[in-house]
Amino acid sequence: MTLRQLRQVASDLGVALYSRKSKEELVAAIEQRHDTQEPSLKAIEAEMAPAPRPEAETSVVFLPRDPQWAYVFWEIAEADRMAAQAAGATQLCLRVADVTGLPGGSAHPHTLQEVMVDSHATEWYLPVPLSDRDYRVELGYRKGNGGGWMSLAFSSVARVPALHPSEQILDQFVPFSLDAAPAPMPAPVEPADSGLHERLYQSATSQWRRISRGSEAFHELDAAGLDNSGLNASGAGLWASGRDSGIGGVAPRQRSFWLVADAELIVYGATDPSARLSIGGEEVPLSADGTFRVQVPFRDGKQLYPIEAIAADGEQKRNITLEFSRITPEDNSNPADKAVNEWF
Repeated sequence: MTLRQLRQVASDLGVALYSRKSKEELVAAIEQRHDTQEPSLKAIEAEMAPAPRPEAETSVVFLPRDPQWAYVFWEIAEADRMAAQAAGATQLCLRVADVTGLPGGSAHPHTLQEVMVDSHATEWYLPVPLSDRDYRVELGYRKGNGGGWMSLAFSSVARVPALHPSEQILDQFVPFSLDAAPAPMPAPVEPADSGLHERLYQSATSQWRRISRGSEAFHELDAAGLDNSGLNASGAGLWASGRDSGIGGVAPRQRSFWLVADAELIVYGATDPSARLSIGGEEVPLSADGTFRVQVPFRDGKQLYPIEAIAADGEQKRNITLEFSRITPEDNSNPADKAVNEWF
């Protein structure tokens, strides 16, 4: 090593006044440091006994991978393994049970499937009988000579995802840019059960009709004496904010202009999938996981939505009442088909 390299080593070892020492003095000081240095971490670890491992507990975990396959892994305590062998266990098995909609510990009859696995294995891939169902896996031993079944552990219940596409549809948002010319807005999409949404809206607003204002008051006037073809009481199906506000008496001149804007109210939540849910006395269907989502018009005035969930046995109830209020301070809008040429 060069003198410079020796000085670097001496600096790392903390040799005092290493820059003033000759090469021979640096070598002697470095050797002395190595002799008195504490043992390295690897040497200390080599002298220590291995850390004791915690005693294994018998358990099994069921993880759905996709609608057709699931992954299962498990661990068996040595005491349980020796007890099973002493009792005459011959074959390690996994039992897959369909428990959809059943209380804990129960399973649908004729759905139990038994899969033999290697005795030394700790993981396995299982084919799923049917998608969009709840399953539980039991780990155990099959005894020889018709000796029966020895259960070791049960997994938690897990739901296998559905094979068909999701029925949930994301909300559609209209992109816009302040630098680009305005693009025509798409017509509002009618929900699958427009009758339910209309009834909910009528129930939520019936007691507030006398104090309604803005676009809501305009619709009541329109329903009383104007042409309301294609327009129900809630305004579903047409843009409601200032339906005819673009009509004027000025003769066609330069160009026409238009604007439509409105709002929708989304009421959503979840409860037990087997419960019965109602909003304002109207029964609302639940998804398979117990969730619900209702889109209704959000016009001027107040809307009241009393929500109630009743358990399948009829003994337990939960309820919440939501009140919403909308005000439109100014409305100078009109749809494209009502736009007229104006001075500007």
